[in-house]
Amino acid sequence: MKVTTSSKDKVLFTPGPLTTSFTVKQAMLTDLGSRDISFIEIVRQIRQKLLAIGSCSSDVYTAVPMQGSGTFGIEAVVSSTIPSDGRLLVIANGAYGERIAKIANVLNINCHVLRGPEEKTPDLGEINKVLETNLGFTHVAVVHCETTTGIINPIQEIGEIANDFNCKFFVDAMSSFGAVPMNLYDHHIDYLVSSSNKCLEGVPGFSFVIAKIDALEKTQGYARSLSLDLFSQWQGLERNGQFRFTPPTHALVSFHQALTELEAEGGVARRAMRYRQNHEILVEGMKDIGFELYLQPTNRSYIITSFVSPDHLNFDFCGFYQHLSNRGYLIYPGKVSNHDCFRIGSIGYIFESDIHALLSAIQDTLIEMQVDLSRI
Repeated sequence: MKVTTSSKDKVLFTPGPLTTSFTVKQAMLTDLGSRDISFIEIVRQIRQKLLAIGSCSSDVYTAVPMQGSGTFGIEAVVSSTIPSDGRLLVIANGAYGERIAKIANVLNINCHVLRGPEEKTPDLGEINKVLETNLGFTHVAVVHCETTTGIINPIQEIGEIANDFNCKFFVDAMSSFGAVPMNLYDHHIDYLVSSSNKCLEGVPGFSFVIAKIDALEKTQGYARSLSLDLFSQWQGLERNGQFRFTPPTHALVSFHQALTELEAEGGVARRAMRYRQNHEILVEGMKDIGFELYLQPTNRSYIITSFVSPDHLNFDFCGFYQHLSNRGYLIYPGKVSNHDCFRIGSIGYIFESDIHALLSAIQDTLIEMQVDLSRI
């Protein structure tokens, strides 16, 4: 059952940060010292719970929280786990795959980008061909749910290919972990990165890496950064349960509450069911209004959906956005390079009633803008 957040809160239909529950917000009212025994226990429990969400054994994997945004976690993996003579293959079909490549380039890491259309999943045959004909790749990276469009990429199949070529497999699961059931071991994932403020419904403040222990323990000395040294961060947490540098205590305490609420909801499977229901109501409602979807159904995730901006003289996204914001609903502009789109998320602490309310607000907004999609 939904518990109200605040009458002043706008509802966020975004890929994150997201709408959170009142109790998740309330948890941040507690002040704890970063060396306090009770805080150290909270961090220990968080690490344990994250492994359970990924269906991971603590004998095989470890969870390493890292201060900063999700991109900090991405850069921690890229900068800390690839040796100086390593070579990275980035599979990119959107802006966030390109970001991984940009990080590698800034760090002068040998990197090749296999680019594909934003509206299609990666070509598995092409991945296999690149790894087969270009010797020397040591790592493969891909985004699971590419929120540029909302496309979901086939990480299990890509992981199998990476494993066939003895490459370490790195997955950016920023907007899928906690909402899409997965088993890291079965998917051959060596490193997975996500963050507190996505499908686990916490607040911004830290990312986390779930790493295969036998891969991570071989990376000592690889780091190209002090603060983003993943191996040292892991060793510090293993040694005394503490962060090397000041942790975001309030965000972590709040996240602990968010994980408790995930368990109470019924775990990842039940949360996925809610998000999927949100998505289906949204898609049918937007189609009824007259909007066109950017992706084909087979490629769509239920995380975030891209809609093509209507070709109507009176429609402009800025005005559309502002009208909805004034009504208490926030959506996102598009990031697609070859289409004028906007995005609406189905994740966070939102429910069927919120989707129906948004659809009603969209209809009212179009009337105010004098945009009749039935005439297009």
